[in-house]
Parts: sequence; structure tokens; C-alpha cells
Amino acid sequence: MVSVSDKAKEKIVELRQKEGLTDNYAIRVAVEGGGCSGLMYDLQFDTAQQPTDHIVEDKGIKIFVDRKSLLYLAGTELDFSDGLNGKGFQFKNPNATRTCGCGESFAV
Repeated sequence: MVSVSDKAKEKIVELRQKEGLTDNYAIRVAVEGGGCSGLMYDLQFDTAQQPTDHIVEDKGIKIFVDRKSLLYLAGTELDFSDGLNGKGFQFKNPNATRTCGCGESFAV
């Protein structure tokens, strides 16, 4: 359902180590209302699995996605870019019909 690119995996592992977090910390990916396009991505480390979470593991990275967010994120790849056009995590979401310039909000 939600996948992680090789570059995103490397950055997640690096950030976990930098913050002193163990491998028990998963990535929580969520969708919230807001942003210039109507919906925003939220990405954070988490160890607390919720009863409504869908759990995916890709390339050794555990990902928590709540049931509501999963509807918006099906088929999405989490990527990481450190190029001249921007640095940070990017969501390659096939469900998004419109995204803002910063890439942090979208519409379906």
C-alpha cells in the first residue's frame, strides 16, 4: 500500500540513529486537512501502534498508517530528495489530482 524508496530508507535509518532511536520506531504517515491544496502529509517516528492502524513493512522500514489516511495514500511511495530543487521527503501519490509547489499538500 505505502512503499519506501531506497533513498528514503537510507535517510530514515540515518535520522533514527541521529536521534538515538531504536529500530522499534516505525514511521507514521498520515493525511490531515490543511495546506494550500486542502490535504497535508504528516510524517513522524512512532512506537505506539493504534487499533485502527494498517501496518506495512517495506525494505525493513515499518510504516503505520491510520485507516482514514490509507484511503488517500494507497499506492504512495515515500521518497527522499537532496538535490538543488529541494531537500526532504517527498510523497509520490498516484491519488493526488493536484499538489502545491512545496509538495507538502495535495488534493484528490
